[in-house]
Amino acid sequence: MPSVLTSLRRQAKALNRNLRGMKAVARALASTDHPLLAHIIPMRRCNLACTYCNEFDDFSKPVPTEEMYRRIDKLGALGTSVVTISGGEPLMHPELDDVIHRIRANGMIAGLITNGYLLVPERIQRLNRAGLEWLQISIDNVNPDEVSKKSLKVLDKKLQLLAEHADFHVNINSVVGGGIIHPQDALVIGRRAVELGFTSTVGIIHDGDGQLQPLSGEERRIYHEMKALEKRSFTRVNAFQDNIAQGLPNDWRCRAGARYLYICENGLVHYCSQQRGYPAVPLATYTREDLRREYVTEKSCAPHCTVSCVHQVSIFDSWRAPQHSAPPVPAAVPADELVQIK
Repeated sequence: MPSVLTSLRRQAKALNRNLRGMKAVARALASTDHPLLAHIIPMRRCNLACTYCNEFDDFSKPVPTEEMYRRIDKLGALGTSVVTISGGEPLMHPELDDVIHRIRANGMIAGLITNGYLLVPERIQRLNRAGLEWLQISIDNVNPDEVSKKSLKVLDKKLQLLAEHADFHVNINSVVGGGIIHPQDALVIGRRAVELGFTSTVGIIHDGDGQLQPLSGEERRIYHEMKALEKRSFTRVNAFQDNIAQGLPNDWRCRAGARYLYICENGLVHYCSQQRGYPAVPLATYTREDLRREYVTEKSCAPHCTVSCVHQVSIFDSWRAPQHSAPPVPAAVPADELVQIK
């Protein structure tokens, strides 16, 4: 159990996070001319190789720190509210703490998505000092298998370390679909997360090509049971995934490229991790005119989208600014980049 002093410190930090979050929500409702969330990739390399994942390699070098600073400063200049560091495995970047500190220095909320393998007490304390505000680990199964090594058996000790040392918010995401062999594992993972004092969410995962595979009856049952554990979660917008779980399309206005930006390791802005190649404009030259264009551009991939973070930010603008069809022409991107939109 944490000491009284530790508990008070965590409560104070949580209050500060909540207040900053409320300010970001109010600003999102008042203005549409700034990104609400950006995912930025400091390196594509990962120490794992989950078969459903198309977002990693095993050889890329980290983006130079000075270049990361320039990209973060540009996001700050665009008025971005939240920056989430993703990968690959971002904890493999040698200067990640400095990257997090730069996000906070720009007045933005700093988040991190990691597989958790590299977390040790000293590393968690460094994340505290850097100013990290929330962290998410996606755990796919109870025991590792050929699909994923992100298992509760391997990571439970890491979760215990987070419960003991982390001053930032921790969310544990479990998944169904996409070839996950034992969907009932999601319930075991979610209950363990809540037991340790974390929030728990469930996601419907895409396959290795980034495409939706409708859930089976058992997967749908598990999904709905998991929703009961999400009451304390910071990601409670489930209407999108409710439809996906039934194999139904969603009718919504995707604001990717405007309210949500995905910045790859090459510094290009894409709609999301599953639509790399559009619009593929360098962040360095991205302007408010680009934001406004993409805000009203209809995305043909939206009906069967599984990218929940885009769902969540787009909900702020669901009632305004109807979109029109204007499929962008993909810019020149590296040959190994994923291009999905048709």
